[in-house]
Amino acid sequence: MATEKMTSLLSNIAYGASPLDTITQKNPDDIVITLAIRTPMCRYKTGSLSDAPLDALVLKILEQVRLRSSLDPALVEDICLGNVRDGQAAQFGRAAALAAGYPNTTAACRVNRFCSSGLAATQNIANEIAAGSIDIGIAVGAESLSTPNTRLDRPFVDEIMNANQDARDCMQEMGQTSENVAKDFGISRQKQDEFALVSNNRAEAAQRAGWFDDEIVPITTHKDGKKIVVDRDEIRYGTTYERLSKLRPAFPEHGDRSTAGNSSQITDGAAAVLLMRRSKALELGQPIVAKYVGSAVAGVPPRIMGIGPVFAIPKLLSRYDLSLQRDIDVVEINEAFASMAVYCKDKLEIDWSKLNPRGGAIALGHPVGCTGARQIVTGLSECRRRGVKVLLTSMCMGSGMVSTTPLPWRWNLSADCGPRGWLVYS
Repeated sequence: MATEKMTSLLSNIAYGASPLDTITQKNPDDIVITLAIRTPMCRYKTGSLSDAPLDALVLKILEQVRLRSSLDPALVEDICLGNVRDGQAAQFGRAAALAAGYPNTTAACRVNRFCSSGLAATQNIANEIAAGSIDIGIAVGAESLSTPNTRLDRPFVDEIMNANQDARDCMQEMGQTSENVAKDFGISRQKQDEFALVSNNRAEAAQRAGWFDDEIVPITTHKDGKKIVVDRDEIRYGTTYERLSKLRPAFPEHGDRSTAGNSSQITDGAAAVLLMRRSKALELGQPIVAKYVGSAVAGVPPRIMGIGPVFAIPKLLSRYDLSLQRDIDVVEINEAFASMAVYCKDKLEIDWSKLNPRGGAIALGHPVGCTGARQIVTGLSECRRRGVKVLLTSMCMGSGMVSTTPLPWRWNLSADCGPRGWLVYS
């Protein structure tokens, strides 16, 4: 398989095909996305999903994959759950899959790569297909930050804490890393608040226009003992610069530039991506949404982990001789904090019109294990709306890593600012 792809690549180069032409050609062994959906993103503790534990979120999203794909669940060979906070996520994910109607012949696993866990789950399934281990799999990213977790936290062992400064920096709070980025690279409070305003206003405009409707699946759940149907993201309406500028620093012990208004919202949610070999999708009559092309990961100093996309994205694009400005149509960078988002936008010279056109995590929230998968869902939907080809998604993560993924309407590319990146077309 690898030899055939290399021969095809060299042939295209020999005949003068552009890099974009080369990666967008179709082959039976391509890894394709046939469905990408998500739940609404709902506010921490007070939101509509705050009473739904992790296994309930996974159950709901997997049920929707089964129903909306009309795929025989027995054909799904593996399900990979990206989750950060829950120590029992592997058991919960497997049980939820069985309860959602998948047979006990469908395997399940859990991956935790901090904020990139949803993207890591997608890449794990893609890699299994590429290796010939499976033909069909589902990647899920899910996080219930509102409900109690099952993990017992403990301090690092002395051997790690005394090893070197980078090892010690892995213990820094995320808010501290945001302030480090702001100080080291001169990202002012004003710039961060201006970025946050754009994110909130774009999300509000997108929701009013109904742009999220084709990516969100309504979820029936319980809140305060009552059955409810949740079908909308819980975003802030009417955000103004004046209101943002009056907020107090969120991490005053580390700095005064990051606030609750220019940092990602804490939310609950889940997303799922159904992947399979192109030949299998055609055989089963499944609609092809995107093609997975490749991935890249990179590491950065833990104390400034937010700048990761600046390293992962060029690393990935260089492998395919692609240009961020010329070849990428939509860019989704996770807005963990406005400090890192502003830095990445400016350093990579990303056009405002391409970056997070429906708003990002500052507006929609960041259910940490979910966001990597959620960005794929949102990005593909935006590419469909615009009628463009290529989406790039990227995200930083704790301890100084990053992941990026470009996803066009029919192709997907991802780069990881610590973990990975990938590329897709269909």
